Amino acid sequence: MSSPNPASPVSIGQGWHRDPSSSLSLHADAYTQQRWFEADQQRIIGCTWQWLCHSERLRDPGNYVTDTIATMPIVAIRAADGVLRCFYNVCKHRAHHLVEGSGTVNNLVCPYHAWSYDLTGQLKAARHTQHLADFDLTDICLDEVQITEFGGFVFVNLDPAAASLHEQAGELGAEIAQWAPDVEQLTFAHRLEYTIESNWKNVIDNFLECYHCHVAHKDFVSLVDMETYEVTTHGIYSSHLAEAGKAANTAYDVDDATVTDHAVWWLWPNTCMMRYPGRGNIIILHVIPAGPDLTYETYDFFFESADPNEAELASIRYLDEVLQVEDINLVESVQRGMRTPAFEQGRIVNDPGGSGLSEHGLHHFHGLVLNAYGDRG
Repeated sequence: MSSPNPASPVSIGQGWHRDPSSSLSLHADAYTQQRWFEADQQRIIGCTWQWLCHSERLRDPGNYVTDTIATMPIVAIRAADGVLRCFYNVCKHRAHHLVEGSGTVNNLVCPYHAWSYDLTGQLKAARHTQHLADFDLTDICLDEVQITEFGGFVFVNLDPAAASLHEQAGELGAEIAQWAPDVEQLTFAHRLEYTIESNWKNVIDNFLECYHCHVAHKDFVSLVDMETYEVTTHGIYSSHLAEAGKAANTAYDVDDATVTDHAVWWLWPNTCMMRYPGRGNIIILHVIPAGPDLTYETYDFFFESADPNEAELASIRYLDEVLQVEDINLVESVQRGMRTPAFEQGRIVNDPGGSGLSEHGLHHFHGLVLNAYGDRG
């Protein structure tokens, strides 16, 4: 008899039902055990489209940005021919990183032995190799990674066989263009960073439902008209749309707001795009799995100008000092609870009408997780 697959979905997916009104959540083990974190890295993060940056950072030839995706170092770069490319950030000589951070270069020169590659990844110079047998510069090129521009941003995918993001994401690009038509003209203004003692899936779960909002986010529900809040799931994303910022509230000043809607999109598995009331803006929440009980988050704010005005500074403070504090306390408490014998799975609360007071967005996410792990049986 063969041994059970250590990443079988049966133990954590039993009780999940296609109908959210009849479904349980994922089993707590999926949020607490190292083997499931490893499955997340290999079967989800390592083979899905991962947010990298706003397109503005890679507009000009030589612009580059580095990152680490599922422990793999990558570098994205705009070549002289205008083509956007991505490579493993690894020299073909002795595996040293080629570049760090971000910036502008004419060539990729390894800081270890100075092997030099052009911006198409082709090796152009290698010191003292003229006496090597069967050594030809033209035979050596950096290994490429899939890269694309989508909705004003750059995404990468380590899986060479993955379908394009444009194909997978369906109507998401059109929705972003409708609700945030200025996204490509916006510019980076501010970043917030957080370390959270919780599994990344708990962070996504919390983001995908506003069933908790009236209880935990008093200021948020004064900013957003919850009567108009609707959540719609599609393929690999969900839309969270509501009227907002049309009256005085306790979150931040919206007197001069030109954006009077709350438009949020979650893109499988860990990218959250948000448009809050105010001037033209978009906020990218990137949720980065770091361990079974550890998640890193970045919030990147893109505004009409690099210098936020007073209302935008107030919105940043609200997100940082109020909303994030509330949410981090929630997900860290949930993580502690999941490590006790008192919890295995919980019931999904579903509103068939698709309101914000429903967990069908969370249920949709759980279905995608189970698909990534394997057949549900």
